[in-house]
Amino acid sequence: MIVTVTVNPAMDKTAEIDCLRPHALNRLAGVVSDVGGKGINVSKTIAALGRQSVACGFLAGQTGLSIGQTLQNWPGGGIRPDFLTVPGETRTNLKLVEPGGALTELNEQGPRLSTADLEALARKLEGYAAPGTLFVLAGSVGPGVPPELYRDLTLRLRQKGAKVFVDADGPLFARALEATPDIIKPNAFELGQYFGLDHIPAGEELIRLGRTLAGRGIGLVCISMGGEGACFVQGERVWRAPALPVTPRSSVGAGDAMVAAIACGVEEELPVEDCLRLAMAVSAGAVTTRGTRPPDRETVEQLLPQVQLMGPVC
Repeated sequence: MIVTVTVNPAMDKTAEIDCLRPHALNRLAGVVSDVGGKGINVSKTIAALGRQSVACGFLAGQTGLSIGQTLQNWPGGGIRPDFLTVPGETRTNLKLVEPGGALTELNEQGPRLSTADLEALARKLEGYAAPGTLFVLAGSVGPGVPPELYRDLTLRLRQKGAKVFVDADGPLFARALEATPDIIKPNAFELGQYFGLDHIPAGEELIRLGRTLAGRGIGLVCISMGGEGACFVQGERVWRAPALPVTPRSSVGAGDAMVAAIACGVEEELPVEDCLRLAMAVSAGAVTTRGTRPPDRETVEQLLPQVQLMGPVC
């Protein structure tokens, strides 16, 4: 079972723009609205791959009600929503995509959550926690939520034998690592931020940092590098994969698609290299879609033979 956790969901509006002009009138085209938030995006991609997941988190107000209804009626029934309702209003985010895929994001904060809300979520998740369950803790957590949230959830869920996959940044990511999650997916910038670098790591430095995290007991370190592809570290083994040559529509959701593919591979107990190939194909497919929409299975099947996985290097 895969359970995705989206503490701060959103209604994502994605629009195309010729060139973003600050302090001037900007006319938008091709506006699409999608239910979103990183965990929800992961559930959407899992469903597109023909698998199922439980989607948990918080919803608020009319926007939250709309998101819940959309997920309840998701095509194919691949998403089972199990959200808690809180006061306030679920956020709406605006994502502006320029030709070539350059992205500008304008994100609202989301509703303020109480300590009681967070404890209710933890108890709900513990009801799903067991050996064979993989939790995906992904994305931001909104105002007032302590940065220890993912760490504390990871500790509680792993105590019940579940696996935990963390995709976050900043203090959330740093504190989560204290609980040694099973899988993490930082991008190169986030990795450099965590290690206090004044530059984005690449090449052998990136591998060294990934191995440092793997050496702390994290089972799989997945490092996304945008147009440069990805690097994967498991113990002392390292794989690299260049990005696939696709025509980009939007980079929104590409990292979430990678997380979803890895989660599916882990649940299906695929060999690690098959899991990584799937991750690269699904992530590339997501770049070709509008908004935060996942690629269809036909696109993924077409891209899989193109994946070049180099390694493992020990």
